[in-house]
Formats: sequence, structure tokens, C-alpha cells
Amino acid sequence: MVQQMTQTKELSKLINQSLTLIEKIKNHPQFKLVEYSPDLTLGDAQQALIELQSELRNPQGEPINIFALEGFTEKIGDLRL
Repeated sequence: MVQQMTQTKELSKLINQSLTLIEKIKNHPQFKLVEYSPDLTLGDAQQALIELQSELRNPQGEPINIFALEGFTEKIGDLRL
């Protein structure tokens, strides 16, 4: 159990490092000059890593609140206009 927790922390650290690197790439002046339009974007890669990290925090497979992952506090259906 302790080894699994250590491995999870190590993987979580790698995910955080990857997210930081992707952000640095997105903001790099040279990257902004490149005319690059792939089917999947750096934002897609970030989203995949965020979802992977949430799975590490939620090993029981409970439903994930995707709105919280995206930084929203409420579901769209719960908004009052």
C-alpha cells in the first residue's frame, strides 16, 4: 500500500511537471510563430493529463466532477439567470 502511494505521488509529480512544460511551450515566443494546426492541441494534452491526475485521486471510480476540473464552481444546469 505504501509503495502504491509512493508511485502515485511520483506519477502525480510527473503529471504536474508535464503540465508546466506544456504551458511553457504554449507561451514560448517561437511556438507562437509556428503555423501548426494538429488534430490534437496542447490544450487537449493538458486536459488528458488533468483527467489522468483526477483518476489518481479517485481510484474508486466515483464520477468525476468535470466542471471542477475545468475551474467552474457550478454545473450549467444549476445556473440561475
